[in-house]
Amino acid sequence: MSQTKAALRLRAKEARSLLSPAEIATCSAGIEEKLLGLLDGFATVMVYVAKAPEVETMGLIAALNRRGVRVVVPIIERETCSLRLSYLPDPGVLVPSTFDVPEPIGHELPARPEEVEVVIIPMLAFDAEGNRLGYGAGYYDRFLCRYPHPKKIGIAFSCQQAGRIPADENDVKMDYIVTEKGIIRHNGRVI
Repeated sequence: MSQTKAALRLRAKEARSLLSPAEIATCSAGIEEKLLGLLDGFATVMVYVAKAPEVETMGLIAALNRRGVRVVVPIIERETCSLRLSYLPDPGVLVPSTFDVPEPIGHELPARPEEVEVVIIPMLAFDAEGNRLGYGAGYYDRFLCRYPHPKKIGIAFSCQQAGRIPADENDVKMDYIVTEKGIIRHNGRVI
């Protein structure tokens, strides 16, 4: 199964690499618009901070902060293969950190995982059944197995969709997947 996952990751990375910076910006704006509708009414939302060429999330973070939503971002702990959480009222404190992911290192405001109502998750590949492939280290799967209560929303560009993602018992399904083309519910229905 891991060879299949490796091939799917490679295909998704290649498809994503064909998007121009302008296409990434336009598609990211469309994803942000759909997400903001899905996130109405939630008080605490965890959002990953994107690095190129992922779906951009800075506009989403700014919009949520303007709404008064408590934005939480993950901080990668390589030693323990886990995520530590911090509130992010000011994205200006972000600096490239582990794997070049922007994190609020030196400006952390610790957040409790139990308070997070929704998690916005990056995906390398996904299918219509809510399965996702990340980068392979399992940070989000471990976090979501330990804290299964939040709604799980994966975001990616539509070109990263696969016919079927093989799922292991440790893989956590998304409740929603959002692309620039629409919102896919866990049951495969597009809304």
